Amino acid sequence: MAYIGNTPAEFYQTLEKQSFTTSATTTYTLNFSVTNPQEIALFINNIRQNPNSSYTVSNLTTLTLSSATSSSDVMYAVFLGKSVGTIGVPAGGVGTSQIIDANITTAKIADSAVTSAKLASGLLPTNTPAFEAHLSSNASFNTNTSTKITFDTEIYDTDSKYSTSTGKFIPAVAGKYFVYTSVTTSAGATNNVVAKAQIYVNGSAVIISSFNFTGNYISQHVAIAQGVLVLDADDEVEVYGRCLTSDGASGIFEAGNRSTMFGAYKIIGA
Repeated sequence: MAYIGNTPAEFYQTLEKQSFTTSATTTYTLNFSVTNPQEIALFINNIRQNPNSSYTVSNLTTLTLSSATSSSDVMYAVFLGKSVGTIGVPAGGVGTSQIIDANITTAKIADSAVTSAKLASGLLPTNTPAFEAHLSSNASFNTNTSTKITFDTEIYDTDSKYSTSTGKFIPAVAGKYFVYTSVTTSAGATNNVVAKAQIYVNGSAVIISSFNFTGNYISQHVAIAQGVLVLDADDEVEVYGRCLTSDGASGIFEAGNRSTMFGAYKIIGA
């Protein structure tokens, strides 16, 4: 049946009571946390005191009287909140088991409140996979022929996704990658030299950079190619070099000072 007013309690409960040793002071410490004066009934010499005007509470357990007691006074508090409940949650009153997982949403987390130390290593945003490699010795090419360059020396390779034996970068993680290469050629031509750096994906050139030299230039013709590629996990990324010489002379890809190199890294968040 329905009730008018409060629903009768299903269980009997007793109220917590705290007695104080009084002295000529206005400040006391409560045994239980409360969030406002109405959560306790305070009695001095068995006379109930008026909340807010006769006493206040702060910092959950600090009771402050409007007038100091004397050593002969009898003072005690009845914690009403321990029986009828309280609007505010006391410090330490909520444990992990009381929080529903689905209720912890991004709206409840302050901006910049989660530091990298609180993230699992697999969740920490990084620019990986990433690598950079270069030639350890000069490699030869024939004029006007696209020649694959196998960079045989790694500077670093975060996830072992570049192969020094095949010259291929296979990311294993789909996403947007910044890919770059520098190709330095040296040939015996005397004029009209064109050096090219070519980035291939799955056997097709997708980025080509050319550098034209006119005049008596014999060595170190440099072409740089770079750009953002959207890669699938199993895509194969390679670098080819090409050099056109006016006299048909062959030449080399130079290795000194990492002048011919290849690298890539995943863009964070992409």
